[in-house]
Amino acid sequence: MANRSITTSKLMRHSLVLLALLTILFVSCQQSAFLQKIDLSGTWQYAMDPADKGVAESWFNQVLRDTLSLPGSLTSNGIGDDISLKTPWMGDIVDSSFYTKPEYAKFREPGNIKIPFWLQPVKYYKGAAWYQKEVTIPESWNGQFVGLFLERCHWESNLWVDSKKIGMRNSLGTPHQYDLTRILTPGKHLLTLCIDNRVKDIDPGNNSHSISDHTQGNWNGMVGQLYLEARPLVNIRSMQIFPDVQNKKIAVKVKVQNPTGKPTSVNLDLSVKGTSNNESKTFELNDGDNEVDVTFSMGNELKLWNEFHPDTYTLQASLKDKTSGQTDVLSTSFGMREFKAVGRQLLINGQPAFLRGTLECAIFPKTGYPPTDKEEWLRIFNICRAHGLNHMRFHSWCPPNAAFEAADQTGFYLHVECSSWANGSTTIGDGKPFDQYLYEESERMVEAYGNHPSFCMMAYGNEPAGANHVPFLTEFVKYWKNKDNRRIYTTASGWPLVAESDYLSTPDPRIQGWGQEFKSIINGQAPRTDYDWSAFNSKYPQPVISHEIGQWCVYPNFKEIARYTGVMRARNFELFQETLKDHGMEQLADSFLLASGKLQALCYKADIEAALRTKDFGGFQLLDLHDFPGQGTALVGVLDAFWGEKGYISAAEYKRFCNSTVPLARLKKCVYTSNETFEAPVEVAHYGDGPISSCIPEWKITDIKDKVLQSGKFTKTDIPLGNCFKLGTVSFSLSSVSTPENLKLEVTVNGLSNAWDFWVYPAIKATIPGEENIQIVQSLSAQTEHFLTNGGAVLLNLSKGSLSKEMGGDIKIGFSSIFWNTAWTHGQAPNTLGILCNPSHPALADFPTDYHSNYQWWDAMSHSAAINLTNFPSQLKPIVRVIDDWVTNRPLALIFEAKVGKGRILVSGIDLQSNLDQRPEANQLLYSLKKYMTSGKFNPVVELSINQIKGLMIK
Repeated sequence: MANRSITTSKLMRHSLVLLALLTILFVSCQQSAFLQKIDLSGTWQYAMDPADKGVAESWFNQVLRDTLSLPGSLTSNGIGDDISLKTPWMGDIVDSSFYTKPEYAKFREPGNIKIPFWLQPVKYYKGAAWYQKEVTIPESWNGQFVGLFLERCHWESNLWVDSKKIGMRNSLGTPHQYDLTRILTPGKHLLTLCIDNRVKDIDPGNNSHSISDHTQGNWNGMVGQLYLEARPLVNIRSMQIFPDVQNKKIAVKVKVQNPTGKPTSVNLDLSVKGTSNNESKTFELNDGDNEVDVTFSMGNELKLWNEFHPDTYTLQASLKDKTSGQTDVLSTSFGMREFKAVGRQLLINGQPAFLRGTLECAIFPKTGYPPTDKEEWLRIFNICRAHGLNHMRFHSWCPPNAAFEAADQTGFYLHVECSSWANGSTTIGDGKPFDQYLYEESERMVEAYGNHPSFCMMAYGNEPAGANHVPFLTEFVKYWKNKDNRRIYTTASGWPLVAESDYLSTPDPRIQGWGQEFKSIINGQAPRTDYDWSAFNSKYPQPVISHEIGQWCVYPNFKEIARYTGVMRARNFELFQETLKDHGMEQLADSFLLASGKLQALCYKADIEAALRTKDFGGFQLLDLHDFPGQGTALVGVLDAFWGEKGYISAAEYKRFCNSTVPLARLKKCVYTSNETFEAPVEVAHYGDGPISSCIPEWKITDIKDKVLQSGKFTKTDIPLGNCFKLGTVSFSLSSVSTPENLKLEVTVNGLSNAWDFWVYPAIKATIPGEENIQIVQSLSAQTEHFLTNGGAVLLNLSKGSLSKEMGGDIKIGFSSIFWNTAWTHGQAPNTLGILCNPSHPALADFPTDYHSNYQWWDAMSHSAAINLTNFPSQLKPIVRVIDDWVTNRPLALIFEAKVGKGRILVSGIDLQSNLDQRPEANQLLYSLKKYMTSGKFNPVVELSINQIKGLMIK
């Protein structure tokens, strides 16, 4: 025991000596570079304040009792009210029929609330909430600058230290920071924060994705980094770096704080990590805030930042105060890049750029708030990259710093907005408090994130309203153009289009717009791929970026419900799934998803290729690559809300028509007869990493079995950067096609391929034995009834407009999938999601098809009505289904068959009689149906009465 005591005593003496040495070393290091942090993450006390009593009752002077964990939100801690019919949601509800319609009654019952508008949080709270934590300030912080850093609060924060009110912060897109110098003296202190997520005087718009329940949710809390820090009293508050690519230098604006109460002299050392570049200067500082400017040479071996070479630098600044001898150190990353609008072209470092973008609308179902870790943003950007994108727009919000860091690393161009959609609950430019807030918030954003090379574009926000929004936003653009040339600016996403904007964002150049319904390109014109937006583009001298193109919906993936394990639940999906089951079609959910998904992908391909075909176009911003869960549930993504694939198109398939290099073909039509010649001018859009040298583009035409019918090569050529570069014309005589065929043109340029389906039908059709025994009618006369019930075969061809309302005559059926969704658009057409069929059904044997819509179905969907089979036997299985809106989930048919008496009937909702000489698809489909009806395979199983058939039509 004695020996052990001696050994322990020696160890203790050695430890004390070592501790003393470390303390001396630490103090010595403090003299050169002082920086300490106290991490505030972990357990906090909290209290809810729905009655707004906290300030009056001095809660900041009391110890709050309950605890939660931060960073996080009340909801992520399971705190808040249960969802009810009185939940005070943030955001417009355009279709409020959920609250009144009988079919939703069971979803309005307590304990079974399932709202269809958006994802449903597990708990909800709107109002003031108090957060409290005791901290101990070390003696070493005495006489230092002390600051509180809260990376992201939602929304307004008020801070008390002990019983003293410090102030209020209300930034939606940047950290809330408080200067607590001389307030946090050494010893224990009580930090109390009141966070309020209500809209008060400053209203960015209740649908803004910065605050709305449509997407991230109206959360209350603090996320990201939460800490106290100590720095020297004379310290660097921020650095702004302005690259000059042409002259290979940077201009550095350094904000320095000197709160000592007297002037002082400082030495500023700047160095770029990994290089020998450095600069040292001495400055005289006044008391208070100072700004010093330094020009810094980057040397001749300059690495430029872009999507192909996302090279960045780190600038380190050391500021030594000669009075105190203390040194403050601050580092920031930056990129040497120049993002400009020159004429109608966007240029990155002098090279043409084309934005292939999507939106991020603050959709984070697991947490309900944006991620603040770089890894998650890298995952998102890499998924976008895999789909051929190079750009992201943040719709009415600003992401955290981690998003900019990840975009810098992956070479992604970001369009950032100042947290507003001033439309609906408010306006902009009319003197409301948000007008001034916009300038303050944009200043904070640029100071916080302005050095990131990925921060390429900025707008006030989305789709503004207000009598004076045009002059107000014009001045906003002019202000920022004069102040900071590191990015380009526009008034807003969507409108207004003003001469002062560097680029224009407009919804006009797309294949389906709001209110167009059946008059759009994709629904009102026969399929082709030769249109572009050049006529529109030529009206403006700036680059045009098409705003929120796509918005093509897909049927819900009910397997996705299990993924909602965080703060959000897909109760909307559960509601839709139940209504599908109520209509006896639960087993078709996966088929509806895949079939509507194939149509959705076709629509996106058409939208994207039209943009790529447009000369001197700025690019496009999709809505969206992934689903938008709000605004009535807008399932517009080929990816789900978690950025996961749904099973009907892969990233590699998507990238064929959405990439830096994309072959393009201008087909005047997609359906031919065998007495014609197929001709397609071929070109390429190339915005890659430099021109392509000595390329030999190739083409081939194949059938559905991949048999090559014809192939060829174009002349060897050099391909410059840009688009509309012509490669040649594919010409193929169709005279050898003797049977109906679905063919494919595929073009390959520099190893990258793209393809287009087209259809060829025989110009002269063989006679169908026995077709004279079929009666083809548009209504049931007494003679036809007698013929049918006594064993005849009837093709009832319903002319457009003859179907009764009760049987589906009021359903707006068109070729494309649903645009955005029916709830938010007041039922805009189309209201359906394409077809679902069995391609091997003998009725379709002479009408080549897959199980989903493709362009050969455009004519049928444009000359038809969807037959509502709700009141028919559930055993009735249509030959061709129409996929209904997931909200109504009705069993709809385009073609079905039945027994009537002793006879057989085939009912077509498609007009197969009008103008057949101009409608080769209808002609061919009619031929296929007649051939089926004369065969022994036409043997319907389900029996209907003659009155049920007659009940289909308007009396």
